[in-house]
Amino acid sequence: MKKTALITGASGGIGLELAKIHASKGGDLVLVARNEDRLQGIKAELEARYPVKVHIIAKDLAKPDAAIEVYETTKAMAMQIDYLINNAGFGDFGMFDATDWDKTARMIQLNITALTQFTKLYLEEMLQRGHGKVMNVASTAAFQSGPTMAVYYATKAYVLSFSEAVNNEVSDRGVSVTTLCPGPTESGFQAAAGLEESKLVKGKKLPGSAEVAAFGYAAMLKGTPVAIHGFMNRIMANAVRFFPRQMVVKLTRRIQDRSN
Repeated sequence: MKKTALITGASGGIGLELAKIHASKGGDLVLVARNEDRLQGIKAELEARYPVKVHIIAKDLAKPDAAIEVYETTKAMAMQIDYLINNAGFGDFGMFDATDWDKTARMIQLNITALTQFTKLYLEEMLQRGHGKVMNVASTAAFQSGPTMAVYYATKAYVLSFSEAVNNEVSDRGVSVTTLCPGPTESGFQAAAGLEESKLVKGKKLPGSAEVAAFGYAAMLKGTPVAIHGFMNRIMANAVRFFPRQMVVKLTRRIQDRSN
């Protein structure tokens, strides 16, 4: 039976690659992002290549009530969402005291509030049907505190903790919640966050969005609770539990600080 996936942040990066994967399997799509022209182009491309229907909703999910508006739109279209993929999110690089509060508030609204609201709204319908899958995109940033990206790391820690807990609550009722935790990825995220000069990414060859999306999509289908992309990322994410927190925070600062 054809499955419909709703993907946020679908205009580029991992979100776009997830849309391509789902369409290649014959699944219909609801794509959500701010750039309507970009979404129209993706819709035309996917519908021309695959026997699928692609619906687009241009919405800035960093605005309050945007998630409810998207949900009400899909309800008005009588659409059943089988897979919910909360991929939209952004970061900001810099000392917390020097960051812009409006940008920080938008980050919290998008990375935490919209994700949580989407999960709440569509999860209830999935549980009523007795089947469905949710994938919330976190990051390897979720496993430790992150000086120079303090709020971003904190939002991803929330996504991981929240998603693991909800998965435990619903996994015996036909629904799974997967947390995808990529490391640094060639996705446009670094440019948006101002991370190009960070030691974390400068001069490094990063995995591509298509590779990470394929890994995450497969994990979602299997119902894997936490999916960490990359062998070294898995090692590092689990290793931090065995070191003093203060040491981990200092090491993260050293790795992520600006390159001289």
